[in-house]
Amino acid sequence: MKLPENIEGFIQSQNELDSTVFANYFTEQATVFDEGSSYSGRDEIKQWIQQATEKYSMQLKPLNFNQIGSKGKLTVEVTGTFPGSPAVMQYHFEWDGPAIRSLKITG
Repeated sequence: MKLPENIEGFIQSQNELDSTVFANYFTEQATVFDEGSSYSGRDEIKQWIQQATEKYSMQLKPLNFNQIGSKGKLTVEVTGTFPGSPAVMQYHFEWDGPAIRSLKITG
């Protein structure tokens, strides 16, 4: 499956547990919605992903990707040290150019 460069980098930074590079794929005012909570701005997003990866050592394997205009959906298999691993999840993106403006994670 051919993925856009920014999605490949996003996945790679997650799998390398690099929260700084991960957060830099987002706009300064981006928002992430995950497990009933929201995180706004790169600093909060960096803290969120750093805590999650330290706790669960998550790895992403892309299964499917669709994009229409500035919106896209990435289906991934997520493995890690969390109950129910592996799990299939959907990452719903909105972009501002190549940067992520919004990410909503659903299971």
